[in-house]
Amino acid sequence: MRSDRGISVSDLSPLEQTSLLTQYARALDSQWSKPILGDSLAADIVSKINYDFAGLGVPTSVVCQAALRAKMLDERVRAFTSENPDAVVVDLGAGLDSGPFRVSPPPAVDWYSVDLPGVIALRKRLLPISRRAHSVVASVADQSWPDTIPSHRPAMVIADGLFAFLSEPVITGVFRRLTTHFRSGELAFNDYGHIGWFSRIAVKLAPQKMFASVGAQWGYPGFEDAHVPETWNPQLTLVEEASLAHAPEIDLFPNWLRLATKVSGMFEMSARKARILRYRF
Repeated sequence: MRSDRGISVSDLSPLEQTSLLTQYARALDSQWSKPILGDSLAADIVSKINYDFAGLGVPTSVVCQAALRAKMLDERVRAFTSENPDAVVVDLGAGLDSGPFRVSPPPAVDWYSVDLPGVIALRKRLLPISRRAHSVVASVADQSWPDTIPSHRPAMVIADGLFAFLSEPVITGVFRRLTTHFRSGELAFNDYGHIGWFSRIAVKLAPQKMFASVGAQWGYPGFEDAHVPETWNPQLTLVEEASLAHAPEIDLFPNWLRLATKVSGMFEMSARKARILRYRF
């Protein structure tokens, strides 16, 4: 799934390169006989990039989790845009995700993909053109990131794999900025629960290049209590805390991983290690 004559990504910053890992995981899922997400466009995108994806050593567990959390976020976007056919969807740290083409929202919905300059440049070269899909070159650490996005329409804001790479002050700023710019909407993102010292050491000692690449960028240890964002911004109300371990799609996991995931779902602490959190404002 690599072409030596493909598009070079050598000029991407280490943080920007983390988007390649997630995209590769979705691409691997799409090639399984029973995919979880089934994003064939992901595999097409990866095939056009000159990068040693196989060298990342992405384990099956990461492929399953990346595919499932994307599917769960897609479902929440579909539900929101079905109820609000004039909405805007805002994907923070969008990477190379082809969400607009998987979800196929109502025709009046505009989809804004927000990311750093190098990633947005890649998106423009690799993703299909859509009249309703827009790119926003911005860092979410910059308070001006939503300035070019309509504020008067209902907003569905999503973030897949982003907040783990940000510091708490930046995340707090994002959550507060949402409600000063948009009149109403929802925020949905994946969270890993609280990442303690043992998990951080395990990541550092792991042999896979994937963990070395991602672990070096890790910024926030996750939410032990999903109500914490409500203390940062009282205009946010937690409306859903959905563990990936409880999703029906885990029946598509390999046997050993399916069993381990179901067992982890029996305990509150381990169930929150991979979840989707959704807030209304």
